[in-house]
Amino acid sequence: MNAQAPTAEGHGLSSQARNLHWLLTNLVDEVPGVRSVAVVSSDGLLLLSSDPDRTDGSAEPGRNDGPKGSSADLATIVSGLGSLTQGAAKLMDGGSVKQTMVAMDEGSLFVMSISDGSLLGVHATPDCDMSVVAYHMALFVGRAGHVLTPELRSELRKSMESAQ
Repeated sequence: MNAQAPTAEGHGLSSQARNLHWLLTNLVDEVPGVRSVAVVSSDGLLLLSSDPDRTDGSAEPGRNDGPKGSSADLATIVSGLGSLTQGAAKLMDGGSVKQTMVAMDEGSLFVMSISDGSLLGVHATPDCDMSVVAYHMALFVGRAGHVLTPELRSELRKSMESAQ
């Protein structure tokens, strides 16, 4: 699975945006069990995704594959879960939320804070090594957090809009 390039071959993107795409592709390609990945802004908008929306007719008619078939679905789930856990942490005087993990019968969902409210969400297989996924997410967050400036978020948002 390869990360969605918002423009043909990434042309027109800044070096920081291309670097984030490379980091995302590396996360997906190098970590066993990762199904899809989304980076979501603090206002819930999809900034970067490994799993583009299926508008090419590849999905069966009338069938919704959910997060593994739609980057917008994963972004919505990540944003909602991030908001829910932040609210819970506030009510419990728990400080900021660093990571959330949901284990399901048929998969796992990991959400990790990047910076200023941005989130990294990973949908993985049920048999993934959770510690390996979390480790690689932390690497991504460490590398992406300091470059995810308001200007870069705006560039990524525009590139996602033009890709659709």
